[in-house]
Amino acid sequence: MDVFIRFANRPRCFAGPEQILQCHEPGELPAAFAAMERALARGRHLAGFLAYEAGYAFEPCLRALCPQRDYPLLQFGIYGPPRQTMPVPRPDNPFIARSFSFLLDRPAYNQRITAIRRHIARGDVYQVTFCNKLRFNWQGDPVHALHDLHARQPVPYAAYVRDDSQTIVSLSPERFLVKQGTRLLTEPMKGTWPRGETRAADRAARQSFARDAKNRAENIMIADLLRNDLGRIGHTVRAPKLCTITPYRTLFQMTSTVTARCARTLPLCELFAALFPSGSVTGAPKIMAMEIIRELEPEPRHIYTGAIGWITPQRDLYFNVPIRTLLLRGTCGEMGVGGGIVWDSTADGEWAEQVLKAGFLTGPLPG
Repeated sequence: MDVFIRFANRPRCFAGPEQILQCHEPGELPAAFAAMERALARGRHLAGFLAYEAGYAFEPCLRALCPQRDYPLLQFGIYGPPRQTMPVPRPDNPFIARSFSFLLDRPAYNQRITAIRRHIARGDVYQVTFCNKLRFNWQGDPVHALHDLHARQPVPYAAYVRDDSQTIVSLSPERFLVKQGTRLLTEPMKGTWPRGETRAADRAARQSFARDAKNRAENIMIADLLRNDLGRIGHTVRAPKLCTITPYRTLFQMTSTVTARCARTLPLCELFAALFPSGSVTGAPKIMAMEIIRELEPEPRHIYTGAIGWITPQRDLYFNVPIRTLLLRGTCGEMGVGGGIVWDSTADGEWAEQVLKAGFLTGPLPG
């Protein structure tokens, strides 16, 4: 398994692992984390990913919902020090994606949004981040997808994972978790708004987004959830930035920053059990939202909304949230597209948002 990561413009290449640690069942997670701890104690680096479904395995009350499947819950390689390189595409083999279709068509999608709003009306949940999947066929060199899509819409947390069974191309704008010594930082992203076609329209769109009550409420709700999660394993929890707006080529997104302090030697299993998956990809309250997601989403998310990243022997770590992430197996590809559903959400509005988010790969799609 080769893992190439470019977070905050700093490339890291992990290639030729000494060993690959992998688990598929909830009961295998403790042994996998124990092996990761032993590797760090020997001065080794770790790089890899957790699938979204690992979140069900971390919660005893959700473990029975962990789906039976052939996709790993956790997969990390054990490596020596990384190199500062990224993969180079083959010039004669461009990446081509075609035949796009959503797993849930419009009527089925509308039914799910209606069901979520019923849960909200009953007081079961305040917000659910609901995922549809974009499916497509592909050919060519996936490294071209990494380079071309990054050029089309630059993002700060790109990653590329390649093994014998799959390739993951992650063009993520969302940072899940950074640990430096005793400092923890997470940046939940919640809220999307289309950019304007002219400079004046773009300024007006940004101002409208900044004032939009629905998006601000969604973002602050998830920031509060992350503050609670960090409080389970840390102290001095702060939210120094709320509702920061970041421009991308086709859209604006809203992010908050939450920080805390923790023990330098905090066990990895405790860290991920408290924080994974990010509340930005579940909703609130987190456990109930995850139950509703399992009920209404027709397939496992796989790598989408899990985490990709690296861990050093000093126990520093850096992970993204794999949104805008392609999972390529055989000649078939999938990309999850999701959004936070609250009481004010409409099926038409959420469908339009998922089309907007998918556009960096597909170009314009029919509404």
